[in-house]
Amino acid sequence: MAASAEGSRRSRLRLVVIQVLVLSLFATLLARLYYIQVVSGEQYTAQAASQSVREIVVQPQRGLIVDAQGRPLVTNRTTWVLSIDRTVLGKLTERQQDVLLGRVGEISGLRVPQVRKRLVTCGESGSIPGVCWNGSPYQPVPVASEVPQEVALRVLEQPEDFPAVLAEQQSVRNYPRPHGTNLAHVLGYLSPITEEEFALATADGDDSLNGASVVGRAGVEKQYDKWLRGMPGYRRVAVDSMGRVLGDSGEVNAEPGNTLVTTIDAKVQGVVERELANTLAKARTEFDEVTGRPYVADSGAVVVMETRTGRIVSMASQPTYDPEVWVGGITKKQLARLYSEAAGTPLLGRATQGQFAPGSTWKPFMTAGALTHGYSTDTRLNCSPTFRVGNRDFKNYESGAHGYVGFDKALEVSCNTFFYRIGFDYWQRFGSDVADVDAKDPLVEEAKDFGFGSSTGIDLPGEASGRIADRKWKRSYYDSMKDFYCGIADAPQDADTSDFVYKFAREFCIEGFAYRAGDAVNFAIGQGDTIITPLQLARAYAALANGGTLWAPRIGRAIVDPAGEVVREFAPRKNGTVDLPKGVFDYIDNALTGVSTRGTMSWKLIGFPLDDVRIRAKTGSAEVYGKQSTSWLATYTEDYVVVMMVSQGGTGSGRNGDSVRRIYEALYGVQDGVVKPEKAAIPGSVPPSSLPTFTKDGSILPPATRASRKDRR
Repeated sequence: MAASAEGSRRSRLRLVVIQVLVLSLFATLLARLYYIQVVSGEQYTAQAASQSVREIVVQPQRGLIVDAQGRPLVTNRTTWVLSIDRTVLGKLTERQQDVLLGRVGEISGLRVPQVRKRLVTCGESGSIPGVCWNGSPYQPVPVASEVPQEVALRVLEQPEDFPAVLAEQQSVRNYPRPHGTNLAHVLGYLSPITEEEFALATADGDDSLNGASVVGRAGVEKQYDKWLRGMPGYRRVAVDSMGRVLGDSGEVNAEPGNTLVTTIDAKVQGVVERELANTLAKARTEFDEVTGRPYVADSGAVVVMETRTGRIVSMASQPTYDPEVWVGGITKKQLARLYSEAAGTPLLGRATQGQFAPGSTWKPFMTAGALTHGYSTDTRLNCSPTFRVGNRDFKNYESGAHGYVGFDKALEVSCNTFFYRIGFDYWQRFGSDVADVDAKDPLVEEAKDFGFGSSTGIDLPGEASGRIADRKWKRSYYDSMKDFYCGIADAPQDADTSDFVYKFAREFCIEGFAYRAGDAVNFAIGQGDTIITPLQLARAYAALANGGTLWAPRIGRAIVDPAGEVVREFAPRKNGTVDLPKGVFDYIDNALTGVSTRGTMSWKLIGFPLDDVRIRAKTGSAEVYGKQSTSWLATYTEDYVVVMMVSQGGTGSGRNGDSVRRIYEALYGVQDGVVKPEKAAIPGSVPPSSLPTFTKDGSILPPATRASRKDRR
């Protein structure tokens, strides 16, 4: 009985304990509920609301690119784009997804695997750089651009057949081509931002870029990308628990990019591009008596630069390509052609990236070096048919002979043997020790003073620096290549190794470091291993024209905001000075005038008003082993430098003379041998000193016309 009472007491005690625990739990839950709903209610309400809102990036409209007169070179246009909402797509069955993607592929011309690859987020397994989606996971993914309007309307009108598919209009680059201009190498192109670039921009706090941005990859599109790209906006959309969009929840407007005003004149550019293309086409129809076959004329370039500022008026390169090829994404086949050597590597801009032996256009700079290192304007040297160095005869062009002449006559007739003697003399006096890499060489020093062997500082990415093939370069080249050539020399000669290659390898292995007399005389006439770009030559001739200032060539003139206000104007920038006596500049100037009036360019300027437009010129034909000669023509007036180069094109004036004359006729308005400034491509025949005017209605007015060159005199 007592035991039964004790058990009952213990049961009641356990029940009380359980009741206390339950009440404690309920009290805790009630307290927590009160805290969440009353004390922190507003905070959690806001968090819940934010979880149902997603941000979609609104890409800004990229800024315009215009020429010096305000003509549009690059604008924007709208195009239809098909996008797929992956959130909605994920709610469909696998069978429904296959059917839907099949329909999208059918109307867009894509295969289903291609569509699937574009839907993969970059960084995920199976993602392909350049194809994967780099934007927000909540944003519809573009899978097809440049879609015909009828296809877009079909998607919009039949939503039941295309769930998760959106047809929207987006802004892409457009190329109006004023006066038929191409300008592909100057303008550049755009492509989607990479994961690495986006990560770097995020780390730097750059809000102007997002995962779906496109960025400049070449030309001024890359150089001035931060000015052109604008600031993206954001559209907030409410979504349900399934991720479906319920409606808009606010928007931050995108800010359009700024306009880039360039120094290019589209009218001059049109003339230059046509002349270059026609010159190459004509060369390929003519017979080269030296090689016994038609000229290859595989590439060419023209640079027109202001002598007093370094601003680029025109720059053309061949072969070129259509810049529209990048709009909407480039195909593998199209990209392969741009890099194809068989197609001439169209992506390579010859004006700034092509490197060629300068030939006789080099001689004015050698003249400057000689006249300031022991020679004088009274010097007379034999312009003989040949000049012997060791056991080799170095020939004058076409073995011509002109007797004893001065520097001026040597430049007029482009006498090689005259300059051979100069180069050999310096080699004997200062550098006959072939292993002395520090030997003095006035001609090499002068070439470097004129900026050769280093980049010009132009505001375009990817500029080549050229090469001065002096003693230090030859030693460096030997050190880097001796193992390769010594390997050939030490191995038994086989059927795949020609006698020339085998002999060259043996000689190089033994003494490839030696800077011999042959190197020196070749350097003096712009032959051998020295290479330059057409832009470097143009800048150096501008220094001859302006008295020694080496300007940094520039294409960007100003940045203008969407309201038409000038944000920044780029002033001409000096990046070097050639320290020569004025008498030396005047002497070379007069000699190059003689090239146009009596020398190798004179036959192309018959009837041209040289008294009104004084053209100084130097022709050049650079020999290249295994190829036809590179033709050069470098010219200048008090206003402009015009340099033209054709690879494997023959002689300088013979190939380029007619085209360069027509370029000057366009620049100065020459008609029937008379200068007519009102007919000039640039109003007044002089570059504008002011900027175009951007009006509030969006139109662009040309700058005020300066007094003509004739009036200023």
